[in-house]
Amino acid sequence: MKRSGVGTTPAPLRLRRGAEADARQGPVLMFKGRPREPRPPALPPETRTVGQLVAETVQLYRRRFWPSLALGLPIAVIDTTMPEFGGVTQLAYACTAGAVLITLAYIGGCAIAAGTRPTRRDFLVAYGVGAVIFVPFPLFAIGLILPGAAWLALVGLSVPAVLNLHLGPKDGIRRGLQLAKVDYAHALGSIATLGITYFLTRLVLLFLLHGASEAGARTAAFLADVVISPLLFLGAGLLYFDQAARLASVTRPRRSDADLHHAHEPDRPGRADPEGEPRPATGGQP
Repeated sequence: MKRSGVGTTPAPLRLRRGAEADARQGPVLMFKGRPREPRPPALPPETRTVGQLVAETVQLYRRRFWPSLALGLPIAVIDTTMPEFGGVTQLAYACTAGAVLITLAYIGGCAIAAGTRPTRRDFLVAYGVGAVIFVPFPLFAIGLILPGAAWLALVGLSVPAVLNLHLGPKDGIRRGLQLAKVDYAHALGSIATLGITYFLTRLVLLFLLHGASEAGARTAAFLADVVISPLLFLGAGLLYFDQAARLASVTRPRRSDADLHHAHEPDRPGRADPEGEPRPATGGQP
């Protein structure tokens, strides 16, 4: 005969108390998922790809959300008021209102990307250059985004060139063309990708806003433009630094023996680049 000791808890009661304790502690994960990997460091502007430019644009938007949100007002106003016009009048309205309002947002996006506040002189020069550049944009962008993107990729960098280098109108346009030509494929791909990202994201957000509430189509379009369109101007502002870094890597003076080793001392390092500047990374590595 088995004798139960004093104070011994029956097995069913112990199981029930154990279950209650587990319930109080909450759910226990039986399998640990893969640890979250840190975000890889961004490549320098000199080797930054189009996808990384878009990603850096989103990060900049998150860091400077409230100042950047105001950049969406010009496109929102133009898009919601354009249906009031028709035919040639609508096209003329897009050219004039875009030159007046969108240029302001572009200058603001370039200033946020550079982390500077332009002087009055730089602002006026950049505004004049940007307005002239934008006037033909709606004509190029009729039906397809690519011709308009090609135009902005070619001359659009003149505006941040004026703001960052304090140039005059002619020198700013000359500098903008120089920046575009150093890697036109990257400039065009970036502008086109930003435009497509804006269009598709706006379409999704417009559907959600219009379908989830009783707001009218124009109100939903206005809100979608305010939230999404700042990506265009911030991304264009960052593109300037990509092209400027690429141009600097092409025109940077190099010593002919910077990477050569001494004939009698093969392990001896070569002389550094001028002014202590690091050599451009190879293989796209930072």
